[in-house]
Amino acid sequence: MIQADLSDKVTVITGASSGMGAAIARRFAGCGSRVVLAGRRLDRLEALAAEIRGAGGAALVVSCEVSDWPQVEGLVQKSLDEFGQIDVMVNAAGFGTLKPLADTSVAEIDSQIDVNFKGLCYGCKAVLDHMRSRRTGQILNIGSVGSVRHYPSFAVYVGAKHAVLGFSRSLYEEVREEGIRVHVLCPAAVNTEFIEIAGFRDVPWPPEGMIQADDIAELALTCVAMPANIHIDTLVLWPTCQAT
Repeated sequence: MIQADLSDKVTVITGASSGMGAAIARRFAGCGSRVVLAGRRLDRLEALAAEIRGAGGAALVVSCEVSDWPQVEGLVQKSLDEFGQIDVMVNAAGFGTLKPLADTSVAEIDSQIDVNFKGLCYGCKAVLDHMRSRRTGQILNIGSVGSVRHYPSFAVYVGAKHAVLGFSRSLYEEVREEGIRVHVLCPAAVNTEFIEIAGFRDVPWPPEGMIQADDIAELALTCVAMPANIHIDTLVLWPTCQAT
């Protein structure tokens, strides 16, 4: 495991109530970062915050629907009011629906684009002025293997995740000379509730063989812990049980 000291950092994490977001929050808090836990399921967020505080860390819970711009603006402002700075923004909120496009409702199209892409764009935009004013900061966006591959019955999700990768790379070119880095993690099968929510009936991989949320957290920490002159652009991650 990588050794890192984040005791002078503040990390904001969307989608922190479960899965990769929660694992990143635990890992970063364990390295000393003060963490802001954002999401919709307040009971889970409060339980995670209590766990982090019980271990000696500092955590703030903020209710936030990432597809609502005023709420994302409010998330950033509450984080600054509480901790005075934001060093890392992790956009981990996301979900997919396993359906052919013909069977996908307009509401399901809208919600997947709103959460997976628009919400991520909002999170990046909301922290930019602050990071630019300090000429430092890191943004970590959670993409998917769907950012670089195509899959039937996942057309809307794959489209949104392709957009995440293109957006993130373009944003990095806009801000890299201002001391801001933008990383993208693109995992394949991860052992989280995403699988169940998406509607998989027969998962072909054993849970223990899939990428674990803690694995993602470790790679997120690796990105953030790199020296300021090194930028990790995109990492595509495959479990060995899944064909590439």
